Amino acid sequence: MKTTSTENNKAYWRANISLLTKLLTIWFIVSFGCSIILADWLDQFSLFGFKLGFWFAQQGAIYVFVALIFIYAWRMKIIDRQFGVSDDEDEA
Repeated sequence: MKTTSTENNKAYWRANISLLTKLLTIWFIVSFGCSIILADWLDQFSLFGFKLGFWFAQQGAIYVFVALIFIYAWRMKIIDRQFGVSDDEDEA
């Protein structure tokens, strides 16, 4: 692993925290907003034969959470390469 400067470390963590903040905001909006607060309003719409509020609470939120995991892994790989902390063997 390459040694990095203090400024590079700070920038790396700033990028990491920024990504986490964005993804956690999406997680909160979907889990709390769509599944609880907006559930009654969303129930006027239908998705796959189910009321949309119910669908978000039971299945949609899970799909979004899984997607967020893959997005985080994909973006962190890019951030790791950008800041020279990647552990990919092909870069060694």
